[in-house]
Amino acid sequence: MDVALPGRKRLLVAPIAIDLQKLLFSFSSFLAAAATLAIAFSASLPRPWWALLTVYVTAQPMAGAFRPKVLYRLGGILTGAGMTLLLVPNLQNSPELLVLCLAAWTGFCIYLAVLDRTPRAFLFQMAAFSSAVISFPYLDDPVNIFETSIARVQEMTVAILCVTAVHALLQPWSATPAIRARVQSFLGHARRWSAEALGSRHTRLEDEHRRMLAADVTELGMIAVHLPFDQRWAPATRRRVTALQQQLATILPLASAAANRLDRLREYGDLPPELEMLLSDIIDWLDDEHNRFQRVGALVKRCEAMASAAEARAGWNDLLMASACVRIAEFVTALAASQRLAGRIGSAGRPSPKYLAVEPFSLARDHGVAALAGMATATAIALYCAIWILLAWPNGSATAAFAALITCSFATQDDPAPVIGRYLMATLKTFPLAALYLFVILPRVDGYEMLIITLAPALLWMGYIQADPSRSPQALPMFSCFIVAMGFLARFQADFALFINTGLAQVGGIVTTLAVTRMFRSANVLWTARRILRANWAELAQLADIRRPFRADRWTARAVDRLGQVAARMAVASPGDALHAADGLADLRIGRNIIPIRRALPHVPHDVRHSLGAVLAGLAAFYGERWRRGHMDAPPKALVEPIDRALAALLTLSLDEHRRHALRALVGMRCNLFPAADPPDLRPMPAGERA
Repeated sequence: MDVALPGRKRLLVAPIAIDLQKLLFSFSSFLAAAATLAIAFSASLPRPWWALLTVYVTAQPMAGAFRPKVLYRLGGILTGAGMTLLLVPNLQNSPELLVLCLAAWTGFCIYLAVLDRTPRAFLFQMAAFSSAVISFPYLDDPVNIFETSIARVQEMTVAILCVTAVHALLQPWSATPAIRARVQSFLGHARRWSAEALGSRHTRLEDEHRRMLAADVTELGMIAVHLPFDQRWAPATRRRVTALQQQLATILPLASAAANRLDRLREYGDLPPELEMLLSDIIDWLDDEHNRFQRVGALVKRCEAMASAAEARAGWNDLLMASACVRIAEFVTALAASQRLAGRIGSAGRPSPKYLAVEPFSLARDHGVAALAGMATATAIALYCAIWILLAWPNGSATAAFAALITCSFATQDDPAPVIGRYLMATLKTFPLAALYLFVILPRVDGYEMLIITLAPALLWMGYIQADPSRSPQALPMFSCFIVAMGFLARFQADFALFINTGLAQVGGIVTTLAVTRMFRSANVLWTARRILRANWAELAQLADIRRPFRADRWTARAVDRLGQVAARMAVASPGDALHAADGLADLRIGRNIIPIRRALPHVPHDVRHSLGAVLAGLAAFYGERWRRGHMDAPPKALVEPIDRALAALLTLSLDEHRRHALRALVGMRCNLFPAADPPDLRPMPAGERA
């Protein structure tokens, strides 16, 4: 992925500011393009323009993001070519069946790409559109499909190897500074809104900020996947980043839980003076950039001592105060640990032993969303192939190839239509430049050396745009239009009719893809967001079901990941949409409260276990019903009574570690589910009534 890095050196040439790292990336890609053309011309490869286009399709400004994709793309090219050789010769006499099989194969690859959500997805995307661009242009005459497939594989492989070698030598910027910058930004933002929340200055925008932080946690993991390809001590750094993700994932529910308890306390009156003083010191600590680590231990001890004293009094306000103090202590500990890990990212040496066994951050995957993307892609390819065959359009095969390329490139997005629209505009803007080169400049060029010098201004300019994250989506259509329209071959050809037909094929492919996308995918964003919320409710129902096993860390990671996915889609929801009423943070806190209750079940007497089981059964039924209905229904009021019974039952026992955590979880659960409910009656009940 493209990540803007702070501290870049800039060369100021008034009135233009040139970013040296972007220029270095563009120059690296240009050298790779020059080497690729030299090899393609000397080896007499039939379509050098395919190799040249592949250089810029596969180039990535960040080295760590580029290297793993190289391996996956090579594997995808070979897989796509293999599928072409399997389908085309055997189905060449049944073009309709062949088109359906190719569309189904492409849709299946996109399904796997959307489901995977790691750099490995590029293998499936490349397998999808490499088979399409190899197959479709030659469906009318598939006799030489074997030689064609081998030639396409050679051209694309040469390009990928050249761009890999050049970028490895010139060292584009590493993924490690990007991770460090993203983490520091996350921690700074987390400190700011935490200080506001604890100080009662948070607003309705607070939830929106925290959802965006959840998206940052997921994106950090995506960058961390690239680290094994980035530096020699990357495995240690990757473990640190994975451990950091786990810490950052806990910061979200802990800080929001502390703010939730403080809100409940403020509703009942002023906060106790000792708690006000503690909050003031915590806020000062959050604002302190220099002595943060030295004060952590003292603050945590104060929180724990205040929580123990409050729990001993056993009143409802006391339990709220204890819960707030405990969550603040856990939040401070997680934030300090995150800060230490962030400072060690990219450094040599082994990580702490407690991080060696850290499991990778678990991503939430949705087979339904992936299947929809795959079916939409397959349907789009089948439709415009049907139009091409029914109209007997001479350039229809090229149009189908371009349409398949664009469809596969953007199929992982919920609604690709806006991006494809910008793709069309960038293509139209580049046609005059391609015509200028093809009919005015190139006829006066003689020899490979002059060709490279002549191409340098255009390719360096487009490469510089590609290195800019804000403008990089414009680069691919510009390269595609410029390179394909000129049709680099071993012998120069300036055929105006061919130029027009090629341009029409490109524009036709884009317009067809845009039309099909608007018909099938435009309403997909909100549908996907609601489906993600329902998946979270389904997992909460399973988490509360004592008959099912559970993995606490994996559930938390998936819940934070889903929170980030929903946040990325909230911007398209109308202000009155019910999606805004869904509080993913509250669901996340409730899930984290279910976990200690389940862990406490073997450590309590039978009658108390029955009370806790009634709470879990009520939660399983509530979230199961939410999942079935697909609506943000309020929790049933009948669930308050089992929670209050379980609270009163636990308070009659001596509190060991498991019972204490369960008690705090019940307090948090009641605050999240029933914030406006009256304080519970916590007087002990007779044993027979509890049972």
